Amino acid sequence: MAEAADFPGMAPSPARRWLRRTGALLAGAPLLAGLLQLPASSAHAAERTSAKEASDTGTVAVAVDSLSPSVPTEGDTLTVSGTVTNKGKQTVTDAHVDLRLGSALATRSAIDSVARRPTDVSASTGSEVGDKYVAKFAKLSPGVSQQFSISVPVDELDLGAGGVYPLGVSLWGETSAKSWEQMLGIQRTFLPWQPDEADTKTRTTVLWPLLSDVHMTAETRSNERQTPVFLNDDLAAEISPGGRLDQLLSLGKTLDVTWVIDPDLLASVSAMTERYDVLAGDTTTAGKHQAVADRWLAELQQAVQGKQVVALPYADPDLASLAHNGTSVTGSLSQLKAATDVAADTVETVLHVTPSTDFAWPVEGAVDPSIVKVATSAGADKVIARSDSLAEDGDLSYTPTSARPIGGGTTAVVADSRLSQTFRGDLTTASAATLAVQEFLAQSLALNLQTDKQRSIVVAPPRMPTASQARAMAEAVTALQGGTWSQAQQLTAAAAAKPDPGATTRVPARSAYPSSLARRELPRSAFVDIATTQDRLDNFKVILTDESRVVTPFGRAVNREMSTSWRGRATAASTFRQAVQTYLSTLADQVKLIDKSELKLSGRSATIPVTVQNNLVQGVDHLVLRLTSTNPTRLEIGGEAYDEQPIAVSGGHSTTVKFTTSANANGQAAVVAQLYTEDGRAYGAPVTFDVKVTEITATVMLVIGGGVLLLVLAGFRMYTQRKRAAARRAEDDGPDEADPAAEAAPAGQHGENRPADASDARAGAGNPVQPSDGTPDTAAESTDPSGTGERVDR
Repeated sequence: MAEAADFPGMAPSPARRWLRRTGALLAGAPLLAGLLQLPASSAHAAERTSAKEASDTGTVAVAVDSLSPSVPTEGDTLTVSGTVTNKGKQTVTDAHVDLRLGSALATRSAIDSVARRPTDVSASTGSEVGDKYVAKFAKLSPGVSQQFSISVPVDELDLGAGGVYPLGVSLWGETSAKSWEQMLGIQRTFLPWQPDEADTKTRTTVLWPLLSDVHMTAETRSNERQTPVFLNDDLAAEISPGGRLDQLLSLGKTLDVTWVIDPDLLASVSAMTERYDVLAGDTTTAGKHQAVADRWLAELQQAVQGKQVVALPYADPDLASLAHNGTSVTGSLSQLKAATDVAADTVETVLHVTPSTDFAWPVEGAVDPSIVKVATSAGADKVIARSDSLAEDGDLSYTPTSARPIGGGTTAVVADSRLSQTFRGDLTTASAATLAVQEFLAQSLALNLQTDKQRSIVVAPPRMPTASQARAMAEAVTALQGGTWSQAQQLTAAAAAKPDPGATTRVPARSAYPSSLARRELPRSAFVDIATTQDRLDNFKVILTDESRVVTPFGRAVNREMSTSWRGRATAASTFRQAVQTYLSTLADQVKLIDKSELKLSGRSATIPVTVQNNLVQGVDHLVLRLTSTNPTRLEIGGEAYDEQPIAVSGGHSTTVKFTTSANANGQAAVVAQLYTEDGRAYGAPVTFDVKVTEITATVMLVIGGGVLLLVLAGFRMYTQRKRAAARRAEDDGPDEADPAAEAAPAGQHGENRPADASDARAGAGNPVQPSDGTPDTAAESTDPSGTGERVDR
């Protein structure tokens, strides 16, 4: 019979040892007799059978789905529930599940050793709690699962002083191949026991992260409200009831934790409370989760009141990637500074609390000198590291307090790696979550029992815990905060705690940075893309009358390009960066020159019109349009090789400006129109067109001169004709040749001796002649036809 070894430190009683040896002898006697009768040719077959029987060991999986209470006290009843599943090919009969308790584990390393072998039936199992605290099964068929539940008063466990006790839940039974009772499966966990209040409690800070992936694009609809556009509707799923972020919020608001928040998440949810669009292939659809966003934000605002909130730089930039691959690219550190500067304002605007922005949190808490330098370059003076990175190299017999001065006025807040990594992995099953909770509590109690010194310990869980991880975390923290050996503390207090003089303060070298993390970093090309986008944005914003409409969304999009959430998603990260650049170029191209076809100039001077079009919603200004002749000896612009004019165009309009040109010779000359910003940087694509100049030749002058001469001659002929006609009229209107008085009148006396009413007679032509009127001195108008060319007055 296979003997179940006890846990270290728990010696079996003499009676138990005698019974086990006797059972093994009786069970082995028939087998030995049979083996003696086997022919030599059957020896190999016996070896194969023995190997198969050994492989059947541990074929029943034992899952501990719940252990309540997680931290029992005197007078409690411990209830262990779970499931057993026969994964073998043989039916198990006469089976039962029992509880086995070992001696208290003395060190945290001993807890690690048990946790690494939770289902190994060959490892230590401890002593049976009592044969009356078992769950029996008549049989377990292959592939069949059955549930069990065992309750035992804590007083029956005979627990001694406070400590961490290994608890084994094992299944015993028989199979057709092994017709004796044997252990076929086991699941090990831990039972923390601290019946009285600890003399010195550990001050424990638990970080509660509210972070997510990148959800918003740089794109906004071209309207006054600037409707934001989302990559997808995944964020709505996360904040909806039952979603990951919704559960983190619901669970965290009942705990005394430090909230660690990405301001970009707040800005994204806030944008969802109003009109927003979601990309759907090449088009967009209207978002419909405004009510969900409103509810989630309202609950978060209530949850953080009176709690400490730590704001990470906007979009949670990847500090390690920046330190290792980005510092050689100009402007990368400026992006981190911008992300830090906007963080506090975003949190205050959305949550109405003042956050702390003094903390930097590299991925997995892994640090090296370059990461620390980058992390503190934007103003943070505290770096959240982890103890497996900033490992102890001295001979401390206990886990030191978290705060460590690492030089340059910087404090490393070193999170405990064992506690922080307990909730990694798949915790979707009840069994996995229960084991994680019990291991967390066990490590916390063992840490407290190491020394009587007061210490501050920090727990930094996964950056973006799943919903199942969040539930397990909440269960563990609830039990911890209701226990007897720990008290909650805020992160700022942990950072300000007096450091242990023996704790290490040496930041590991760059070569010690984990290669598994380095492989997932953003490459240098990502930071080159970011710098390119920023350069284009700087060139674009200077022409805008309201640059905030562009600078703000694109500035935040550039922050998102550096997000830690892109780790392990290189393709998605590259696609996002290219989309930002493409959209920025699309906007910039809305301000452009209209193409021109070939122009023909005939003459020595002319004007060339050039049109600038602005299809943006807002106006543009601070632009200069320059027209340059590529052949100024043939065609000059404004008397020089080029000329320029200031440009200002209101939104949705175009303007045309004219340039004066001077032709020096006939032929063709290329002209280039180019927009420039006021600092002399080219803006947009140039427009090149040809101007064909036709010079004024002698032949042309002769033709023009002949035309002018003809016009002069025609005018002179008309003048002479009119003069002759006037002379003839004068002759007709002169004095009658038979009038002697007229002939005798001295020269110069005409008119003076004329009857006084003679002029009145002429002035009153057409009036009837009165008897008193004298004889008219003008002849009657002739009724003969007019002569040629003579004007006729009527």
